[in-house]
Amino acid sequence: SAMSQKFSYLCFVVFISPSPKEFDGFLIIKYNEFNLSYFNPRKGIKNQMEILKIREHRELAERAANWFHAKWSIPAEAYQESIAACLRGDKVIPQWYVALEQDEIIGGLGVIENDFHDRPDLTPNVCAVYVEKAWRCQGIAGALLRTVCEDMQQFDIKTLYLLTDHTNFYERYGWEFLCLVQGDGETEPARMYGRSTNSI
Repeated sequence: SAMSQKFSYLCFVVFISPSPKEFDGFLIIKYNEFNLSYFNPRKGIKNQMEILKIREHRELAERAANWFHAKWSIPAEAYQESIAACLRGDKVIPQWYVALEQDEIIGGLGVIENDFHDRPDLTPNVCAVYVEKAWRCQGIAGALLRTVCEDMQQFDIKTLYLLTDHTNFYERYGWEFLCLVQGDGETEPARMYGRSTNSI
């Protein structure tokens, strides 16, 4: 079954330096274990990162809620309640994920029913996508998005939606712009994207 399938493959991503004589390193991604290794041969730096599902790591619940709160200025209680629902496991949604490097949260995202907009038919929604500035441009956002798509596919969720103000960012990860939607309390419409979980 889809629940019992295990995927094992590697992806190499090369980071190019502005200097034509140098390259910044490469990222080795092992998606079946949700971990990443980043090695910069020029600087001699090797980092190990893993992406964890909060439902499998209850000890991270409070830290994750506080981290998301700090990044998005939404009350910590809202994240605590959603993560608590995730841990209860009554329903598939919500789910929460964090990227850790040496026990430090450096990125994360969630999946909720509705990311505060007027299109309840476009559900569930990936939300709160964030990577710490020091860790950007290293493939972490892409790995988080891939992880959530693979995880939701196992629960037979065929399509995910995402609300954002960004343009030309999520497209590189296979997301497609669908329409403009009105966010709660917002004066300007936001962009709604969608992605099939079967096209990973």
